[in-house]
Amino acid sequence: MANTRELKARIASAEGILQITKSMKMVSASKLRRVQAAWNRMEPMREGSRRLLSQVLAGMEAPGEPLLEDRPEKKRACYVLLEGNRGLCGVYNTALLKYLEDCLQREDRDWSLVVCGSWGQDVIEPALPVLRRFAAFGDVPTAAEAEELTDFLRRLYVSGEADEIFFVYQRYDSFLKQTPCHTRFLPAQPAEGSAGLTDWIFEPDKQSLIRMLTELYVGSMAYGLLLEARTGEHAARMASMTAAADNTQELIAKLTLSLNHARQAAITTEISEIAGGAEALNGSRT
Repeated sequence: MANTRELKARIASAEGILQITKSMKMVSASKLRRVQAAWNRMEPMREGSRRLLSQVLAGMEAPGEPLLEDRPEKKRACYVLLEGNRGLCGVYNTALLKYLEDCLQREDRDWSLVVCGSWGQDVIEPALPVLRRFAAFGDVPTAAEAEELTDFLRRLYVSGEADEIFFVYQRYDSFLKQTPCHTRFLPAQPAEGSAGLTDWIFEPDKQSLIRMLTELYVGSMAYGLLLEARTGEHAARMASMTAAADNTQELIAKLTLSLNHARQAAITTEISEIAGGAEALNGSRT
């Protein structure tokens, strides 16, 4: 059994770790609230632009918009990985990377990779060729950051460097559950509307409206996915820090119990030694 000095040192160390994990949990909770609020504000715009675009496109065979063009031959794919900015969030990043590797192994065509996030530069880039990394995205992504990514992917698609673009991210199911998945970003294909706007008058013209709605829908989709991915990251880190804090408290309780036992054993030993010394002293006097 460790002596009391060692146990006290271990308890002090564990208490320091507990303070750190609690602080990180509070920081993650604050970031989670902020990014959830931004995501909730973004969703009505994304859904509204999708609904309007699908209604305008209803019944049209050739909308004439490059971002909506579904090419017959899809020779080149691009995957956009939405990873975290840092670790300490359980298996969030590693599970996402494993899912991406599975997707790439199933590909039988040329592909490129775009990474959003600053985690794992020493893990991903030596193993996979990265076309571009957006490492400056904040913990709560802004519309300007999403626009920078959207512009790059739009140019990539229109130029023909990619025939399909997919986002690979952690879908936010709940606070305790995020699921790795991928969704097609370009060409954009909003769900078909129930009825076209045949009786409407378009100003300046219908094609200009389609272009504007397409850009709005594509931009809001990219921004929404960035916010959803960050929501999952902060939730995973908060859950991980909660588990770490609980485990540390349990460890402190066990170490404190061991310390009390060690103290009790030391006191019992001292009492026995004192009693034995007194008995020996009385025996020498007689």
